[in-house]
Amino acid sequence: MSPKRIFATYLAAGLFAAATIVPPAAACTRAVYIGEDGTVITGRSMDWKEDMQTDLWIFPRGVERNGGAGPDSPTWTSKYGSVIASAYNIASADGMNEKGLVANLLYLAESQYGDDTQDPPMAISFWAQYVLDNFATVSEAVTQLEEHPLRIVTADLPNGSPATLHLSISDPSGDSAIFEYVDGKLVVHHGKQYTVMTNSPVYSQQIALNDYWETVGGMAFLPGTNRAADRYVRASFLMNAVTKKLAKNYIADVPNQTYANQAVAQTLSVIRGVSVPLGITTPDQPNIASTIWRTASDQKDLVYFFDSATTPNTFWVRLSEIDFSNEAGFRKLPVAGGHYYAGDATNDFEKAEPFKFMTVPGS
Repeated sequence: MSPKRIFATYLAAGLFAAATIVPPAAACTRAVYIGEDGTVITGRSMDWKEDMQTDLWIFPRGVERNGGAGPDSPTWTSKYGSVIASAYNIASADGMNEKGLVANLLYLAESQYGDDTQDPPMAISFWAQYVLDNFATVSEAVTQLEEHPLRIVTADLPNGSPATLHLSISDPSGDSAIFEYVDGKLVVHHGKQYTVMTNSPVYSQQIALNDYWETVGGMAFLPGTNRAADRYVRASFLMNAVTKKLAKNYIADVPNQTYANQAVAQTLSVIRGVSVPLGITTPDQPNIASTIWRTASDQKDLVYFFDSATTPNTFWVRLSEIDFSNEAGFRKLPVAGGHYYAGDATNDFEKAEPFKFMTVPGS
C-alpha cells in the first residue's frame, strides 16, 4: 500500500472514530489467547492515573457475602475460592477462581446502570467477586445474570473518579462474555469470538471499528494512539497474529519450558504491546493514563501471573497448590507500598483480615 493510500485510509478511520467515540476514560485492555492442547490464557492491563494500592488476596470457599447496596441486595456463600487483585482494597478488580474462571473489570465511561428497582441492587465493588464466587463457567454466569439481572449501584472511587465499569469473563474452554450496562439495560456479548475488550466506546461499536481495520490489514497499517479503539484494533490483530504452537527456536536454551509458558509469554508480550508507558499522559483527557500493572491467567494449569510496571519482576501464584477451604482463611500478598516478588510467590501469602468492599447502603 502506498504512503498516500495509507494516509487516506487512516484519515477515513480517524474521521469515523471521531464521529462515534466519546472522550475515552481509563485505558485498560483485555485479550484472550486460545492455543494448542487446551491452553487458554487471559491477559489484561490496568491503566490508571495513580497508584490504586493493589494487593493480591486469596479468598476461600464458604464466605458469606451480601451485595452491599441495602436490604434488598443479594446474599450468597462463595462456592469457589479465588485469587484476586484488589483496587484500593475496596473491590476485586481482576482475578481467577479455582475452576479457571477469570473476571476482569475495565473502565467504561458510557456505563449507565439505571434505577430499575425490580432487580436486586449490588454495589459495583462486588460485581467481579460475585462471578468468581458463584460460577465455574462463562455459560453458567451468563444464564444466571441474564435470567436474574442485578441492578449495579455505583459510587465514586477514593480519588473522586466515578466507578463506571464493564465486566469481561472467560473460562478454560475459551468461552468469553462481556457485560455492559447501556442506557440502564444489561447487554451481554457471549461467545468465543469476543476475545478482546478495551474501554470506550460501547462494545458493539468497538467490534464495528475493528471490522473496518481488518479490511485494511494489520501488516499494512495499524492505528497507534493510546485511545481505547486503537488499542482494541492492535490487540485483536496481535493476538491473532502470534504463532500459537511451540516454537523451539524461542526455548532451545531454557530448561523445563512448556507450551503454556510460551503462551503466557506471548500473551504478556501482546498486553505490553498495547500498554501505555509510565509517564505518558493526555492533558485534555486526564483519565487516559499509564499502565500500572498487568496480569495473565493460565486457565488450564491454574497459574495467575502478576506483572507490575514499576518493578522489573513478573511473579506468579499457583492456584492448584492453594488450600481454598474456609478453615484456611483469608490471605494477602502485599504489593502496594513497594513490595516486590520474583518467580513463584504462592507461599508468600500471609493470613490477614479481608478488606471491606465498598458499599452503597440504602440505595
